[in-house]
Amino acid sequence: MLLGALRADPAKAAILTDIDGTLAPIASRPEGAAVSLEATAALAALAERYGLVGCISGRRAAEAKRLVGVDGIAYAGNHGLELLLPGEEEPRLDPSLEGRESGAADFTAGLDARELETLGLRLEDKGPIQALHWRGAADERAAEARAREIAAEAGREGLAQRPGRKVLELRPAGGGGKDAAVAALLAADGVVVAAYAGDDRTDLDAFRRLRELRDSGELEAAICVGVLSPEAPPELPEESDLTVEGPEGWLAILEVLAE
Repeated sequence: MLLGALRADPAKAAILTDIDGTLAPIASRPEGAAVSLEATAALAALAERYGLVGCISGRRAAEAKRLVGVDGIAYAGNHGLELLLPGEEEPRLDPSLEGRESGAADFTAGLDARELETLGLRLEDKGPIQALHWRGAADERAAEARAREIAAEAGREGLAQRPGRKVLELRPAGGGGKDAAVAALLAADGVVVAAYAGDDRTDLDAFRRLRELRDSGELEAAICVGVLSPEAPPELPEESDLTVEGPEGWLAILEVLAE
């Protein structure tokens, strides 16, 4: 029934997806993630039939495109702060960032690099977003505790903090968000049905925006697909219209939609 709403008129349907934990299994380090050839092929096939296919990621837009490997789809990177549309070479930055692009990087430059290394906190530079990872740290609890302290310090400096699966992201306040990315991508004329799949707390923002667009009449139907894992937030199943087990479960749906 749910998938039927997408397949009834593919030219007026959108399929949007998170990447890490949704298209690709979570890796111990971001650079170790890989999207399967089967998922790449499914997205390429979907792009030929559906009105909009897009990936919304915490990665930079260009990195998301490199990882997924499909040219004819849209990429929203840095949780919506970057938008890379089909046919474009460079991502567009959220206008709200103007003059504040380096705020998070300036803050993290002042952190004690030796302390971070000792704790196993790894800093990832994503331009306007700076991410602290502690997956694989010798003592993940201690590393997470320090990350929370850093989050409080960043908040006092006027930065926004977004926790994820063993990661803390620091970013300029205002603008962006996977909810804003969903709205920006769906602003194109013609799309009346949309699905979004994700596995983390930031994806719940996208779910909520989809439902807002449906409730306001801008969409006829909205389908939120929760991709389950042992690390998924506890509220994910209840906020999903449909749940699947891991990236393999989501791939199975993509392949059905591509038929």
